[in-house]
Amino acid sequence: MREAKVSRNTLETQISVKLNLDGTGKSQLATGVPFLDHMLDQVARHAVFDLEVAARGDLRIDAHHTVEDVGITLGQAFAQAVGDKKGVRRYGHAYVPLDEALSRVVVDLSGRPGLEMNVKFARARIGEFDVDLVHEFFQGFVNHAQLTLHIDNLKGGNAHHQAETAFKAFARALRMAVELDPRTAGVLPSTKGSL
Repeated sequence: MREAKVSRNTLETQISVKLNLDGTGKSQLATGVPFLDHMLDQVARHAVFDLEVAARGDLRIDAHHTVEDVGITLGQAFAQAVGDKKGVRRYGHAYVPLDEALSRVVVDLSGRPGLEMNVKFARARIGEFDVDLVHEFFQGFVNHAQLTLHIDNLKGGNAHHQAETAFKAFARALRMAVELDPRTAGVLPSTKGSL
C-alpha cells in the first residue's frame, strides 16, 4: 500500500495528515476552515485517495497559516506515499467544468517544485475564505511534494466554482500521475534515471 502519515507542529499550527493513494475516496477532515475541508473532500473523492486531515491553527488571526501548513503537510505525505515513483505514469492532466467555470490542471512528478497558477477569481472571498489562500495551499503542497503543477482557470464568473474546478482537476491529474502503469512496472519514468 502506498500510504503515509505525517504530523507537523509549529507555534502557529498543529497538523496531522494520513493519506492512502490506493484508497476509495473516503475522507475525514477537520481543519477548522470549512471551505478548505470542502476542497479537500473534492481531492479525496476525485483522486480516489483516502485522506484524513486534522488541524489546529491560529484562526483567531486568520486562516493563512492553517491553509498553507495543511498544503505543506499534505505535500510531505504525498511525497512519502508515492515513494520511489517506479512504475507510475508520472504525468497527469484533467479538465473539469462546473456550470460556467472550467479549469485545466497538468502535473509532473518531476522531483522539482514548480507552480504556475493562472486563476483570476471573480471576487476576493468565498464566504469567509480569502481566495489568496488557494495559491498558498498549492504552493505549500508543490514545495513539499516536489512536483510541477500548472493550474489554469479557463472560464468562470463564480469564485466558488473557479476554486472547485481547480481542486477537482488537481485531484484527477494527481490520480492519473500516480496510477501504476502495467507496461512499465518497476521502471522509473525518466530518461535521466532520476526523479
